[in-house]
Amino acid sequence: QVQLVESGGGQVQPGGSLRLSCACAGDSLDDFSIGWFRQAPGKEREGVSCASMGGGVISYSDPVKGRFTITKHNANNTVTLQMNNLIPEDTGIYYCAATRRLWGTLRWEDYEYWGQGIQVTVSS
Repeated sequence: QVQLVESGGGQVQPGGSLRLSCACAGDSLDDFSIGWFRQAPGKEREGVSCASMGGGVISYSDPVKGRFTITKHNANNTVTLQMNNLIPEDTGIYYCAATRRLWGTLRWEDYEYWGQGIQVTVSS
């Protein structure tokens, strides 16, 4: 059973940066595509970014394009999400998710395994 653990969240001022990490245990990251999702209070869960099994095919949602970068480090069983130029609308609980699909998607229904989530707060 694959286990996913997020880290690196916290509070930051607008314009600041955070780096989230997702550690994969119990199985090899080579066998999964990874997605990052977020959910703000009262809002629908939103796909943020995803990476294919090999990490070479990536996607971003429109609100984060040009600001966020996903990197899949298969050798270390770790996925990172670098978040720059953060804005208050980025606030929410961020989740790392894994699927055995060859290609990642931004649809939460496509993922079988989930981390516990981690809080990101962007405010003055």
